[in-house]
Amino acid sequence: MTSGPSTEPAAAPPRPASYRRIASLAIPALVVLAAEPIYLLIDTAVVGHLGAVPLAGLALGGVIMGLAPFVGAVLAYGTTARASRRFGAGDRTGAVAEGVQGTWLALAAGLAMIAAVEVFASPLAGLMGDDPAVEAAAAEWLRVAILGAPFLLVAGAGQGWMRAVQDTKRPMWFVSVSFVISAILAPILVYPAGLGLVGSAWANAVAQAISGTLFLLALRRERVPLRVDWPLMSKQLVANGDLIVRGVAFQVSSFSAAAVAARVGTAALGAHQIGMQLWFFAALALDAVAIAAQALIGADLGAGRPETAKASAKRITVVGVGYGLVFLVMVFALLPVLPKLFTADDSVQDQLGYIWPWLVLLLPVAGVVFALDGVLIGAGDLKFMRNMTVVAIASGLPFTWLTLVFGWGLTGIWGGIAVFMLVRLGLILWRLRSGHWIVTGVERT
Repeated sequence: MTSGPSTEPAAAPPRPASYRRIASLAIPALVVLAAEPIYLLIDTAVVGHLGAVPLAGLALGGVIMGLAPFVGAVLAYGTTARASRRFGAGDRTGAVAEGVQGTWLALAAGLAMIAAVEVFASPLAGLMGDDPAVEAAAAEWLRVAILGAPFLLVAGAGQGWMRAVQDTKRPMWFVSVSFVISAILAPILVYPAGLGLVGSAWANAVAQAISGTLFLLALRRERVPLRVDWPLMSKQLVANGDLIVRGVAFQVSSFSAAAVAARVGTAALGAHQIGMQLWFFAALALDAVAIAAQALIGADLGAGRPETAKASAKRITVVGVGYGLVFLVMVFALLPVLPKLFTADDSVQDQLGYIWPWLVLLLPVAGVVFALDGVLIGAGDLKFMRNMTVVAIASGLPFTWLTLVFGWGLTGIWGGIAVFMLVRLGLILWRLRSGHWIVTGVERT
């Protein structure tokens, strides 16, 4: 007896996250991500009109202070990677519990940073710089700005668990309110109040204190236990370990670029500060797609939907390409006016001419890379992220260091950044195609 045609319905094709759903998570995240770099751009413009030495001091101090946002990003990404799977499996309380432990880690790390910087601000600035006046300015700025570190890290952990439960609107309001206040405060403290560069640091610390406090209040309203859970915290530490190595690699690259720029000259360092703030602004704004990807991919895999996760990843890649092209057009259109917005120093403006081509051409690459970073972080594929970053930075750093030997100036430094981004692009596309990033379940094993 032969069987007839099957009467069972065909399996429904996976339904990836809609563009509307991606946008509903990405747009509020964009506001959050853009708020700090916009403030930093305003701060750079305010300080830039004090002269080349304060601007260079802000550049050195900002590179060292960049350790705090790096740790904040580790806490945010590590929390999202774990908590989004729990949320996808229907355990919101467990997802928020991950945020509680991340917040305790944030407070401990922030207090340790304050102690370290208050003691070592001058030696750190001396290690980075090559001009005593610039080093003194950087150390003075650092000792005040670091006071906001615990709050900045708490905000990072808060964003992590809120992204995991697919709430990106409250973080948008928390961060926006605090940085609007600070953006108003910075020029007042720098000029009418007569605090100069230190006024910039106080405005920075105030913004972080407001933001961190709002995230603490939001966590308390969730009515989950706030005590330390050592077993859960230890799992977070293990997950964060790969992200810390990845972040340290980023910091080595950033420190190297700033240190080489400082030895090229004060004007080159000032131009590098402006270029890097524009790059960070674009990078963090482009990262909005990655935030949506983390929440969506983690939830899909936690709920046991691998094909949906794969389809969503392809759609997120398309969004990343389009987003990067939009930023390319925007920056290219603004090139005639950007230099004068940040500095009146002719020598700094001249040095900026070496940066613009690299900055513009890298934006589409960044759109893809940052979007797919979010896919892999949401999947908890953190070991690959670590290894990819180390390989990419090892490929780009020689161009930065050899600048001192061959006199390539800012062209060599930014050429190294380009190599780093292109290597990341190749490796992350290979990983996406391989499918090895797809592991389902409440925890990635």
